[in-house]
Amino acid sequence: KLLNAKLPTYRLCHTRDLFVFSVFTGIGRADLANLTEDNIVTKEDGSKWIHIARQKTKAECHIKLLDIPLRIIEKYKGEGKDGRLFYVPQTCNLCRSLKIIAEQCGLGCHLTFYQKRHSFACLALADGVSMEIIARMLGHSDIRTTKIYAKVIDKSIAEQIGGLAAKFGSQK
Repeated sequence: KLLNAKLPTYRLCHTRDLFVFSVFTGIGRADLANLTEDNIVTKEDGSKWIHIARQKTKAECHIKLLDIPLRIIEKYKGEGKDGRLFYVPQTCNLCRSLKIIAEQCGLGCHLTFYQKRHSFACLALADGVSMEIIARMLGHSDIRTTKIYAKVIDKSIAEQIGGLAAKFGSQK
């Protein structure tokens, strides 16, 4: 819903895109605001990666850029000041916009910019990325911090155990 929403203003589209970028990279607001072209590294295989030291922890993060975040970078190229990739509004303005976006998309929940790190961790876990890799990408110095983001949803457990039950038999 969020990706496909037709939002009425540039401000709402911009906020949505920053939120989505962060969902796909796990980057926090402060790191997003400080992201520069120098932080984008092209590997030998042509893939693009973000290399940053997190502002909060100073931990090095290496995050592969998927297609959606790459398109968002291209869309806003040149809009950031002082070599930054993006113009990132103050947190209170982002929160106000996210509230409107959630209402317009009919999400039935309160979006916060902080949630996108949790969403990133959950998406990565659901795709089989290890807890250690997620911790490194989020810039956590202790894996226990990552486990807070990585609440395992009962539905996911049931689905994964369901496959095992089908293989070995189940008594319900």
